[in-house]
Amino acid sequence: MHKVLLSLVPILLGSVFLFGLRTLALLAVVCVTGCLVEYGAMRLVNGPKAKVTEAALVSCFLFTLTLPPATPYWVAVLGIAFGLFFGKGVFGGFGKNVFNPALVGRCFIYISFPSYLTVRWTEPFKAFPGGLIRYDGGVDAIASATPMILAQSGTETGGYLPLLLGNISGSLGETSAVLILLAAIYLIATKTASWKIMAATAGSFLALNAILYFSGLIAPDPLFSLLTGGFLFAVVFMATDPVSAPVLDKAKVAYGILIGVVAVIIRQYSLFTEGIMFAILIANAFVPLLERQIRQWAARKKVAA
Repeated sequence: MHKVLLSLVPILLGSVFLFGLRTLALLAVVCVTGCLVEYGAMRLVNGPKAKVTEAALVSCFLFTLTLPPATPYWVAVLGIAFGLFFGKGVFGGFGKNVFNPALVGRCFIYISFPSYLTVRWTEPFKAFPGGLIRYDGGVDAIASATPMILAQSGTETGGYLPLLLGNISGSLGETSAVLILLAAIYLIATKTASWKIMAATAGSFLALNAILYFSGLIAPDPLFSLLTGGFLFAVVFMATDPVSAPVLDKAKVAYGILIGVVAVIIRQYSLFTEGIMFAILIANAFVPLLERQIRQWAARKKVAA
């Protein structure tokens, strides 16, 4: 878990530069709330022996970085409390949860308070020292939409360079593709996250996007779709969660393909502009079934041999 936290540091610093010191204040509020809820939930399960694991901090960091910069503190508090209690605590704590707690929390506030997560997009700072000496962008720096929303509406988006650098509107941790890809390299090199899940998810996402794009059914091209929204961040940090993701290699590939395909379908054909959050939670529910079927298939194959 400490390697995941270490990989998130550059992304966190980048979000502070782009959106101001309010990022750190929001993270602090989320971490304090998350630790208190984690302890309370574990107290119900384990009694006086209850303790807060490092995994709770990982969930708090990930949850915070999925939020828009202008998210009210009270909304963030409700989200992380719901995610850690109902997405983790009720299952018995660390290692027993079926769903990713950070995504459970974000899904809850996304559905309950959609205006805070789909409308209020903050224009980032673009010149040094940026938000390193500012609390936030201020009321006058509210952008109308993210690049993904603009692309889906047929509006000019500004090309790929802003998507790589991150000086665009979006959630705190999702804007810079370069920082996310560097984190992915570190996590794969240290064997902290599964490259099979990342590759299967990104590959299926690009493949289905390419089919729809070259068939003339959707407007954004596959690469632009990959770099926009929270897709990359979710693939690197959420889909590879070692607790809610599969253990078997074949199940990892099937799991990744399921996430990529469902994410495209939800993003392109539903009312929600971003589908990766729902796709991962849906795939989390299929993990036990995938692993059971693959084990049974392997057992039948062994008997036949």
